[in-house]
Amino acid sequence: MATIAAGPGIDEARERLRALFGFDDFRGVQPQVVARVLAGRSTLAVMPTGAGKSLTYQLPAAMMEGTCVVVSPLIALMHDQLRAARANGIAAATLTSADADWRETIEAFRAGALDLLYVAPERASQPAFREMLASAPIALFAIDEAHCVSEWGHDFRPDYRQLRPLMDAFPHVPRLALTATADAHTRADILAQLGIPGDGLIVAGFDRPNIRYAIRHRDNLVRQIAELMRAEPGPGIVYAPTRAKVEKLAQQLGAASGRPVLPYHAGLEPGVRAANQAAFVESEDMVMVATIAFGMGIDKPDVRFVAHAGIPKSIEAYYQETGRAGRDGDPAQAVMLWGAGDFAQARQRLSEVPDDRRGSERARLDALAGLIETAGCRRAVLLRHFGEDPPDRCGNCDNCLDAPGVSDVTELARKLLSAAYRTGQSFGLGHLQKVLTGVPDDRVVQRGHDRLSVFGIVDSGDARLIQPVARALQARGVLVATEHGGLQLGGPAKAILKGEQPVEIVIPPASGRRGGRRAADTPNPVGDPLFESLRDLRRTIARETGVPPYVIFHDATLREMAAARPGTLAELGALPGVGAKKLDTYGRRFLELLTA
Repeated sequence: MATIAAGPGIDEARERLRALFGFDDFRGVQPQVVARVLAGRSTLAVMPTGAGKSLTYQLPAAMMEGTCVVVSPLIALMHDQLRAARANGIAAATLTSADADWRETIEAFRAGALDLLYVAPERASQPAFREMLASAPIALFAIDEAHCVSEWGHDFRPDYRQLRPLMDAFPHVPRLALTATADAHTRADILAQLGIPGDGLIVAGFDRPNIRYAIRHRDNLVRQIAELMRAEPGPGIVYAPTRAKVEKLAQQLGAASGRPVLPYHAGLEPGVRAANQAAFVESEDMVMVATIAFGMGIDKPDVRFVAHAGIPKSIEAYYQETGRAGRDGDPAQAVMLWGAGDFAQARQRLSEVPDDRRGSERARLDALAGLIETAGCRRAVLLRHFGEDPPDRCGNCDNCLDAPGVSDVTELARKLLSAAYRTGQSFGLGHLQKVLTGVPDDRVVQRGHDRLSVFGIVDSGDARLIQPVARALQARGVLVATEHGGLQLGGPAKAILKGEQPVEIVIPPASGRRGGRRAADTPNPVGDPLFESLRDLRRTIARETGVPPYVIFHDATLREMAAARPGTLAELGALPGVGAKKLDTYGRRFLELLTA
């Protein structure tokens, strides 16, 4: 069992940061987290995706005596991080069911030859693994995606609950829990479940300023996403609600865009699923259409957009899923396309939730509806949900870039609710529209609905608003879809009918380019041919070495090369993102191109 002695400090860490990762200094709360780890103090770090969470244990692991044991939820994620760590010269290995070299990995661990050992929670909780850990010094336990330990988190994994006994068996080894998504309740639960003291909490800001948020009504899904794909030539993820929708949408988008598009869901054959994921990770232009089973296992920094073909489960899930875009810090887009039926299905699913959790799940759905319906800044709504106090405008969401109008539709909402009530709360919106606008078709006349007081009470000017009002009322739970497709009254319908509660809806601007990309957001903003040549070389080396292009260098580093045009290896090695290992491995080939 290892005991952590007084070790290196933050100044030495900065020197190793330059040598290993090619960065002159830390970002955000990284120095606070690294300092605590190096001092042997347990910590929960809540940091947004793209803020460099993995560096906070990879760097100390290369500096401390012993091995850092990293618990990560998915094999694909471990293998992505393994490639990145090795590319930076860090001795790392994975111990998973997919690894044929497990014997060599165990021998390397026992010999003290590993800085990092990645394992899944299922393996980490086994007695045999605990016995193996006792055979060599342990420097740190790093728990990635730590929100999985909490029942209040949106990705609860029971095996994470078995990690506390493992770590308690090594009381002198510090613990570092990492997550991008945890509200105050979830944070408190993580601290308790993993045995981390309350003073060990470090919370970075949740803002991802490089992501542009846009939320639109879904009217022609394939056309809308195909337009996004034309605007964003880089890799993208499209989340669809069901496996069948994933398959169909992948086929349709591939045909409509001419881009490589693949499906991903749990129902695919394991080999196909793994091959599709590998192809996406290695590609610079592929789009993956997937269920939410896809994403947590992806450590791909150059995803340029994430699109939702329906509503996510909650604001927490939305933040987590959209956070997979733009991890490299370059501009990215997050677009949600929603319909009233999404909320109808979500509210029906609430009946399947245990009684003790139904209230909190309903509150999460209501919060999501508030994000979708707001006429204000989307980013501000997101950040306030996580307890922050952001400015009223961010300048990088659809509502800030092209402000929508707000219309008081209280009277029209009362008419729609009255029509639903007077027709027996069993008819869909199409029938209610005919009643309200005075269309005496056979079904309306046959049921005597042409004789109701609500027949024909909406004029042609307000008729166009019936659908958006109905969507808003369904999102708020005021109109609830029945299992047969009818609409019945729910929530505060009575207060609206009595005139005690006003109803306002957002009217999107007529512009068709809400949240569109600006020309300067492209990976090559000045059109430098040298940058494109550097990308071509990176692509060639990636094929030769069998790693994704981003493992070699990020676009930001290539832009630095193109701008600085270094003439020596020393000058190349001084650029951000060029560490000693990468300079030694790739430097001469890039320098030849730069000096040709």
